[in-house]
Amino acid sequence: MADDNRPSRAAGAFTTLAIAVGAALLGFAGGWAWQATGAGRGATEQIVRNYILEHPEILPEAMQRMQERELKSRLAPLRSALETPYPGAVLGNPRGSATLVQFADYACPYCRISVAEIDALIAADKDLKVVIREDAVLSPESADAARMALAAADQGRYAAFHKAMFAKEQPDAQSIAAAAREAGLDVAKANADIAAGKYEAELENNRRLAGAIGFSGTPAWVIGEEAYSGAMDRGVLADAIARARKAGTAAAGS
Repeated sequence: MADDNRPSRAAGAFTTLAIAVGAALLGFAGGWAWQATGAGRGATEQIVRNYILEHPEILPEAMQRMQERELKSRLAPLRSALETPYPGAVLGNPRGSATLVQFADYACPYCRISVAEIDALIAADKDLKVVIREDAVLSPESADAARMALAAADQGRYAAFHKAMFAKEQPDAQSIAAAAREAGLDVAKANADIAAGKYEAELENNRRLAGAIGFSGTPAWVIGEEAYSGAMDRGVLADAIARARKAGTAAAGS
């Protein structure tokens, strides 16, 4: 995943979350005791504290539950926007019953590795829609490649450009132009649309969505109510897709 601050950020988040879990447990127990008896708050908090110290194994499960709950609350209002692609910026079946969203950067080596995983998922699941959100965070050149990708989407050549661009080592003026030619774009029209600023709002929208979820690098993924960061094995993604389908079927039947 393209994010230099991952280790320290993850450690800080874990510590903060552990404190939050402990505080929530203590606060709940103390509040219950106060309401139930009008006293004894300190004694009850001490009992809970001792229990946590004696059974620290409950903290990871509690933190996971809190993380899942927080993630669902963040994703719920964004779900429609996430799964609605820039017109044409879709791989697989545009009308698929399950949607995999990927935030990607053409300068990201882990995104390049993920191309084969996505291809395999699409080959195995003809009813899978893959929405690519161009999230150019690594360099000005990756932003240039993202603009050309959106121009390719306008011309119905998105998948061809996406594959051709990721086949290059790194995005630069020469490799972007070469990928555009290989994908069969009208390069003059694409460059005119880019110069007119046609794609800036979409790139900004993708940055806003990534920030709202809490993503700080690429690749990043959203499948139903689940989100992941970093290069993912196709099996993990396939399992998440199956869960999203099951959840969708259950919701439709309720």
